Order: sequence, then C-alpha cells, then structure tokens
Amino acid sequence: MERRAFLNVSSLALGTMLLPAFGRAIAAEELLKPVALQFKKMLADTALTAATQAGASYCDVRVGRYLNQFITTRDLNVENVVNTESAGVGVRVIAGGAYGFAATNDMTPDGVAAAARQAVAIAKANAKLQTEPVILAPVKGVGEVAWATPIVKDWRTVAIKEKADLLIAANKAGMEGGASFMQSLLFQVNQQKYFASTDGSYIDQDLHRLWMPVFATAVDQKTNKFRSRQGLSSPVGMGYEYLDARPEHKIKAAGGVTTLYTKSYDLIEDARAAGKQAKQKLTAKSVEPGKYDLVLSPEHMWLTIHESVGHPTELDRVLGYEANYAGTSFATLDKWQSKKFKYGSDMVNIVADKTTPGSLANVGYDDEGVKCKRWDIIKDGILVNYQATRDQAHIIGEKESHGCSYADNWSSVQFQRMPNVSLQAGKKKMTPDEMVKDVKKGIYIVGDGSFSIDQQRYNFQFGGQLFYEIKNGKIGEMLEDVAYQSNTQEFWNACAGLCDERDWRMGGSFFDGKGQPSQVSVVSHGSSTARFNGINVINTARKIG
Repeated sequence: MERRAFLNVSSLALGTMLLPAFGRAIAAEELLKPVALQFKKMLADTALTAATQAGASYCDVRVGRYLNQFITTRDLNVENVVNTESAGVGVRVIAGGAYGFAATNDMTPDGVAAAARQAVAIAKANAKLQTEPVILAPVKGVGEVAWATPIVKDWRTVAIKEKADLLIAANKAGMEGGASFMQSLLFQVNQQKYFASTDGSYIDQDLHRLWMPVFATAVDQKTNKFRSRQGLSSPVGMGYEYLDARPEHKIKAAGGVTTLYTKSYDLIEDARAAGKQAKQKLTAKSVEPGKYDLVLSPEHMWLTIHESVGHPTELDRVLGYEANYAGTSFATLDKWQSKKFKYGSDMVNIVADKTTPGSLANVGYDDEGVKCKRWDIIKDGILVNYQATRDQAHIIGEKESHGCSYADNWSSVQFQRMPNVSLQAGKKKMTPDEMVKDVKKGIYIVGDGSFSIDQQRYNFQFGGQLFYEIKNGKIGEMLEDVAYQSNTQEFWNACAGLCDERDWRMGGSFFDGKGQPSQVSVVSHGSSTARFNGINVINTARKIG
C-alpha cells in the first residue's frame, strides 16, 4: 500500500477499525426515523440568512444525516453489529473572495446561525492572506428538488438476524469448500443529504450503498503456508436486493474458471468458490517471470483504472494541491493542452460520470448543487479533459463544473473527489473466451489484489486474486505469485483488445481516501475484459540473493 490512505478492505481487521469514525451508536429501530423536510429547509434558510447578513457573497449549506450498519462475522461467529448515526450542518461561504467553513451538530436555529457567522469570520480572515479570489463557475438554482437512489429493498427494513445468518452461511460454505478460516462483512450506508445555496437550490437526496466483502484463507498444516481469496462482489449504489441472487446475473469467467456477477450477487456461492480456490492456490504453479499478454477481467480492471487514470486526472492533484499527502500527477496541463498526448492506444476511451445506475458515485447533484453528468477524459487514446469542481472549471477553460464535489460528512468541507471513471467497451463483438483464443502466451487475471504506484501515478505494480496460464489460445492451470509492472502510458498504449458491452460491468472502492484532514469517498469503475500485450510479469515469491 502507498502512503495515501486508499482503504481497500483487504485486511480482516479493517471492518472493525473503521467503525468508531462513523458517528454515535444507535438502536436499529432509530435508523428508520425520518427527519422532516421542512425542518431541514428551516435550518438551511437560517444559515443562508445569517451568512449573508454577516457579509458573505455566497453561501451553501449541507444538512446531513448519515446512517450506517456494519455486521462482521468470522467462521461461525458474529463478531460485531453496529448501527451508527451522525447528524449536523456544514456551512461554506465566500467572503472577501475567500472560502470559510464551519459545522455544528447543534441543529437549532441559534446553533446553525452561529456556525454560519463563524464561517464568514473564517473567510474574512483567510481573505487577508489570499492572493487571488475564488472564482465559481455559474450554477443556475433548481428550486426545490429531490433525488433518491433507485432501490427495491431498503436494507434498514431487513432484520439483522437475517443478515447475520446469511454471512454465517457464507462462512460455512467457504470452510466446506476448503478454507481454514472465513470472514464476511456487510457494510450498509444511507446518506440523507439536504443542500441549499444562495444560488436558489434546495436539493434533498436519499442515497443508499452496500458492500459485502468476503475473505477465505486456506492453510497447509504441514508447512504453515497460507493463501487467501477475496470475494468477487462489487460495492454498489443499490438496495438490499443486490443480495437476492438471480441466475441471469451470473456469468462464467473465461474458460469457466469461476462464476462472476453483474446486477446481483450470490454470496454463498462465491464464498464456497473462495474457499475452494484459496485451497487450490496452495499447490498452484509459481509463475515464470517474463513478458506476457494479459487478459484482465473487470473485477481486476477497476483498481488499475482507479489508480492509473482516476487519480492522475483529478485536477487538484494535477495542480499540486494534494502534493503534500496524496501526491501529484504525470498528466500535467501541458500534456492536455497539446491535444495530442497519447495516454493509451486508439481503442482506449475513458469517461467520467456520476449517472450510471447502481454505481457508487451515482447521485443527482454533487455537494455544490451541480447536476451530475458524463464527459470524456480520454478519447481515442488522447487525454482530453480532467475532473473539476466549480472553483476549478475556469482553469481548464470550462464554463461549468463537472459536478465532482463531495464531502464525506456534514462536518467535512466539500472538495474535488473522483466520479465514476470507466473504460468503454469494445465496439467489435467479442467475448472473453474469444479474446483468449488469440493469445499464445498470456495470463488471465480475475479480481483485485495488492498494488503499488508512485506519487505521480506513473510507475506501478498490480497483483490480483486468481491467475491462470493462457497457452496457445486456451486457459490452462492456476498460477500463483503473479504481479505485473509497467508505467501508465506504456500500459494503456499496450491495450490491444476489449470485449464488447455484454461483458461490461463495474467494480469499485467503498473507502477511497484523500485530503487533509482525510476524507473517504465511494467510486465505481467499469470495463469489459481487456487485453494488454507484452506486459512485464514478476514472481512475487522470489527473493534477491
């Protein structure tokens, strides 16, 4: 892992580590208690009035209620069940050309007005040091509107016992499949976000997300060697219906080596496969290092896209604003300005959006009240755009924000965060099996694993979950100790094949860290199975000397 806090939940203890930061513990029954819309509007209007009277030229208010339920299990035991709530108001203003921000959990008119006045005072103090005023791209007020994640089954209405029983059944299946130890977790999130601004917007949003990571570990009792296999589910912006597995949402990986999932997930089936494959990895052949053509499944591709395209095209990173913590970017403005920088091969088309149904970043409006949309980042291999917020748009000649502003809590100030960034499917009809037929010496990789990437998002190394040899157009035996190394431009210019839209699906991160103080966001990345030619593969088990 790099120094930046990319919280890819690969540690069995991480679920427990994260829980205290999410708010106060509450009873499960309290999750369903609503907050009246008129109450939220009253608080927002109070803050807007107080801020403008104190001298703010602009003000936005976020009234937030953030609900979470986390269930963790190990083997046949429930380890923890936690329900949390965090509620309060964040106020951001511009005064004297500078930002100010303050937040409070005192959800009374007096408390909110005091926070608004404090935000203005902070802005005025900042203005004395600021050399250039904040320039906001215009946003037309939308009045009173509402948006909600389309869900069929609200996780808050499902009994905790039913969920815990499902996780225990998955662990049991994994151990029956061959795992020595199993852990499964269920993260469930409901964000109730109300945004208001002096632009004339009053936006009420109800957002739902969930994720169910599974970890299978197999141990050779004679040698104490151990291997693991994580679940192949994706975190989603959906309701609990994602766990109502449907046959039409299951597909076979290339060569039939495992089952993969699209719009719903069979947790027990995947846990059983995880146990079996973790055990198989104990005796899998160690890879011979060298150059290979890689066939990468979407379950793997999402992380490579995230690290080598998503982060380097964040405009604040490009401008150096994140250099102290998250790093900078090789994708500098001069490369974009040239209009001919070859980020990838001609078939590489990468888009950003926050509109894809079921994705983690899918919302109606961002945390600056900007209606979300879709735009190109890489077009026919050429770098054509970045990810920008209202105060960044003018820097790259854009007339409006991309809608990339996000705060992880009412108490956090919003700033530029990654939208869904996805590789578009190939235009030519092609299945993963058809792609494999043309590969003479290659490796098929399914699932994400460990990774390392430098602070400019250029030189990198990626592992995975499952590796299979490809020899003369056929999937062969399982491999182990595989990681590939490249640099971003070389790698994406080696893209030589993309399966069509029938194979396109999304993976993503439930805990993507950035900023100081650090915030976490959620983001999905889609692709179809992709081929990259002549990539350097190393053996991670070999030692020097």
